Amino acid sequence: MSKVKSGDRVKVHFTGRLPDGSTFDSSREREPLEFEAGGEEVIRGFSDAVIGMEKGETKTVTVAPAEGFGERHTELEHEVPRSALPDGINVGDQLQAKAGERVIPIWVKDLGEEKATVDANHPLAGVELQFEIELLSIEPAA
Repeated sequence: MSKVKSGDRVKVHFTGRLPDGSTFDSSREREPLEFEAGGEEVIRGFSDAVIGMEKGETKTVTVAPAEGFGERHTELEHEVPRSALPDGINVGDQLQAKAGERVIPIWVKDLGEEKATVDANHPLAGVELQFEIELLSIEPAA
């Protein structure tokens, strides 16, 4: 049976878990995830984890922040007046902020009476992630 090599197109089902064991994402109830093994379509630790797998194989991998969504950077957290945010906003909501010509996704981290904290880190930055990956198909690179 052939094994996944870097550059192959793969389809997988996966379940992603946080350190406390709670699930943050899963493809089990939707279409499988398709991407290039060893490519940049998904986080590095996930993309590299499928290399060497065979069709039908399931494995569990732990992905460090550096190979996942990166380390947290406190300088990407900012306190803003609560009035600067739209009405009805909640902790965890995503917004877009303009920085010059760039549009940056930000997350509402905390809401106070007068001030709010927004964060440009990815919500999973700094978190060690665990993925259960089931390889469904391999399409060899051309």
